[in-house]
Amino acid sequence: MHPIIYDVAVSLDGFISGASGDISKFAQEGAIIDDYFKRLKTYKTAIMGRKTYEFGYDFGLQPGQNPYPHMKTFVFSDALEVPEHAEVTVSSRPTPDEIRSLARSANGPVYLCGGGDFAGWMLEQGLIDRLILKRAPCVLGGGTTLFGACTRPVCMSRVRTETYENGYLLEEFEA
Repeated sequence: MHPIIYDVAVSLDGFISGASGDISKFAQEGAIIDDYFKRLKTYKTAIMGRKTYEFGYDFGLQPGQNPYPHMKTFVFSDALEVPEHAEVTVSSRPTPDEIRSLARSANGPVYLCGGGDFAGWMLEQGLIDRLILKRAPCVLGGGTTLFGACTRPVCMSRVRTETYENGYLLEEFEA
């Protein structure tokens, strides 16, 4: 089975975006972003919830368009509507077994690209194999939390830490 990797920027106070989805406090360029784009090239499948997918609309993504053309992309939602010949697969909220099956059939690592609620559900189900945090040197004070309303205690092992000149800290954890 290929690993499911939650690779995400997060503020010091645990938010992956500020109010109204604001990500302006997170780095948009530099070594931390260059390294992120290198990792993105290694992921073969992307999974996300509706809110994360629709977040792309603010940046020009069209309904049904694949935000990661080199990956097979799945959006889990009961409400998202896309054109008939969409480049993404839209399914209702999956079961843990369906996610495991997806990871088994993937051609490589699975990128969990958000968002907080979906990632929280994934964590509660024990479906996140690796967590890569791009810890930003900022406090957002509110917004979308890293793991939504997840209440299940989970312990992970830190396997790598890297510091960047712009104050970012990359931390990698394994379940």
